[in-house]
Amino acid sequence: MSGSEIQRLIQYLGKLPGLGPRSGRRLALHLLKKREQVMRPLIEALQTAEATIKTCQRCYGLDTQDPCTLCTDPRRDGALLCVVQDVADLWALERASVFRGKYHVLGGVLSAIDGMGPNQLTIDTLVERIQKTGIKEVVLALNATIDGQTTIHYLIDRLQPLGVSLSTLAHGVPIGGELDYLDDGTLNTAFTARRVV
Repeated sequence: MSGSEIQRLIQYLGKLPGLGPRSGRRLALHLLKKREQVMRPLIEALQTAEATIKTCQRCYGLDTQDPCTLCTDPRRDGALLCVVQDVADLWALERASVFRGKYHVLGGVLSAIDGMGPNQLTIDTLVERIQKTGIKEVVLALNATIDGQTTIHYLIDRLQPLGVSLSTLAHGVPIGGELDYLDDGTLNTAFTARRVV
């Protein structure tokens, strides 16, 4: 294995979530062996994604249009808003088909260790959105981690004065669990058994 370009490819692939140097090497070798079948279509897909995918300025999800298709879908309940930590959590809930309202992506959770305070998240935009629209219920669907629970308590303090009904996910989400790693049945149970706070 020689050549700085091969090493560079391995380094970038190894930085992807769930991969390391060894997986990066295997993936690089596979891509180089299958240039026509895998590598070139992957490059085209990455270039298209980079050029066309945007962040929705209403919910902070990802789509090729702004506002996104979830925000503009008239079949979705505009009075129901689900707050999630990340786009991966939004995708997990959509994959499980358990929610038919609108979403709001915080962009993280409160974490002193990671330097994430309220100003680094989309909390002010969330408050403004609730004040300006007909939202009646807010589902706080954050990960069952210490930082997730801290963020939920902070959001309850910020959102209760707005007069909306607040609920959190209930059964099925284990402490320390992350939504993106849960199966659809667990997500469905957690979502349908949510409780008012």
